[in-house]
Amino acid sequence: MIIGVPKEIKNNENRVALTPAGTQELVKRGHQVFVQATAGEGSGFLDEDYVESGAQILPDIQSTYAKAEMIMKVKEPIEEEYELIKEDQLVFTYFHFAAYEGLTKAMIKNKSICLAYETVEKPDRSLPLLVPMSEVAGRMSIQEGAKYLEKPLKGRGILLGGVPGVRPAKVMIMGGGVVGTNAAKMAAGMGADVTIMDVNLQRLRYLDDVMPANVNTFMSNEYNIREMLHRVDLIIGAVLIPGGKAPHLITRDMLKEMRPGTVLVDVAVDQGGCIETCKPTTHQDPTYIIDDVVHYCVANMPGAVPYTSTLALTNATLPYAIQLADKGWVKACQENRDLALGLNVIKGDVVYDAVADAYNLKHVPFEKYLGNVWDKV
Repeated sequence: MIIGVPKEIKNNENRVALTPAGTQELVKRGHQVFVQATAGEGSGFLDEDYVESGAQILPDIQSTYAKAEMIMKVKEPIEEEYELIKEDQLVFTYFHFAAYEGLTKAMIKNKSICLAYETVEKPDRSLPLLVPMSEVAGRMSIQEGAKYLEKPLKGRGILLGGVPGVRPAKVMIMGGGVVGTNAAKMAAGMGADVTIMDVNLQRLRYLDDVMPANVNTFMSNEYNIREMLHRVDLIIGAVLIPGGKAPHLITRDMLKEMRPGTVLVDVAVDQGGCIETCKPTTHQDPTYIIDDVVHYCVANMPGAVPYTSTLALTNATLPYAIQLADKGWVKACQENRDLALGLNVIKGDVVYDAVADAYNLKHVPFEKYLGNVWDKV
């Protein structure tokens, strides 16, 4: 298979979809890898590293898309890329379609095959290609939240862990999944007073068992959220509905219940945000203020630590990329249920129900393309 790795062009996105090590693994299986010039530089990988691993370097993004049968990316294609994607071309990346209607319509129009990292799903409901970036984003959310609590950055002027004789900051984490768990670990390690909320009592029991003493669990509902708002300094939005839009757990009217300088970090911004006043921001201009509350809503948080993020991501994606390259997308998805659930749009058909629901589009079961491989998916 001919694989293309374009340079990411989203604002301040320094990750790359394939490392030189991953390139070598694909090349030794007989595949051709074409990498756009300087695609890996932001993550610390030079063009020479890719050439030594067997890749060929192409001068621009247009030639990279034109050459490839499968495109490997990190972030969803942006408008400049829509026209570059060809009919029947496989695009393997994060899409988050439910948050981007224009992207969804563009991919339907160009009749490509869109296989989304974020909806590849194992039988235990875990999301193996979302986990590594969720781990990075969860840990970063506390790092960034602690920074924006500083007074020069319009925060409350509170040190997250406090000092002897002074209480630490109070952190509320909405969601006990991978993002929330990693955020709680970081906040607890820095000495904060942490409350993690979830609707799943079994998950809360587990977290109560494994978290340190400065992490409390609390059932998530509107009443309990409102009860917490006037007491917390940092709120982390860490709610995920696989493939769908995140629910708004913090509404506009709730901002008035918070103290001036409270910081909100919405890690769910890629899925529309679980904070109603959330709108995507960039690393270049990461925050804005509404009702004296600081909002940090960067849509590609792990892009700020590209070396760590690229290695973590490709550790997870490479085994799936090898299957797709070795077998083609149809056979790979027929033989691997995890991959089949990553299919979102195929040749103009929306085959992932949460995406179809988001825009009232017709949902076409992917069995149309794969056949009835399983009794139940």
